[in-house]
Amino acid sequence: MNWTAIAAIYRFEMARFFRTMMQSFLSPVLSTSLYFVVFGTAIGSRIQEVEGVSYGAFIVPGLIMLSVVMLAISNASFGIYFPKFLGTIYELLSAPVNFIEIVIGYVGAAATKSLFVGIVILITATFFVDIRIEHPFAMAAFLILSCLSFSLLGFIIGIWASNFEQMSLVPQLVVTPLIFLGGTFYSISMLPPVWQTITLFNPVVYLISGFRWSFYGLADVPIVYSLLAILAFTGLCLGIIGWIFKTGWRIRS
Repeated sequence: MNWTAIAAIYRFEMARFFRTMMQSFLSPVLSTSLYFVVFGTAIGSRIQEVEGVSYGAFIVPGLIMLSVVMLAISNASFGIYFPKFLGTIYELLSAPVNFIEIVIGYVGAAATKSLFVGIVILITATFFVDIRIEHPFAMAAFLILSCLSFSLLGFIIGIWASNFEQMSLVPQLVVTPLIFLGGTFYSISMLPPVWQTITLFNPVVYLISGFRWSFYGLADVPIVYSLLAILAFTGLCLGIIGWIFKTGWRIRS
């Protein structure tokens, strides 16, 4: 394993993050504050509690996942797309670096950035509501796995995209609706039975449900299903990336 190459890619990507540290720090704080004002206050005045948890506290895990997922995808996709756009990816491909090291460098940096933002949002939420974390190790595991898996998805999108518009196509038209319909601001038990069944086909439900369970012990689906879902998604993304580098699909074009 060429750790020097991994460290070089990682440091390069993290340097871009630190150059915009103020923006990276303030943006999630302001966004989270606005969500609490709009949803926590407006809707929270009508829905006092959800399964024994105040509504403001109930939506915290969903808000963290919303920001973490979107940032992981955008950071990873931009990180690998920009070398394609500039043509510098050929220098990377011709260097004595295998695809595993390339993925670790880019995905590791994107996951680190999104993990940092997730922690910032969690700290920000404590100023608005009382939060308890019943299963801290499970919470950390779900948060890290989410950062990694969606950074892998972003890496795939960055390779697939042929322009900047395509990079935002999947996050905006597919991922964002799935997150909002995946129980971010409500429990699926609040839905009619038919819609509860339909919602179970949304993979994001398992992610948010497992993450919320780590906070309050509440889950819309069994925690084992949530863990298996995130592990299966991570394995699927790794398999796709392996195939991409094996065939050279969209990399050399």
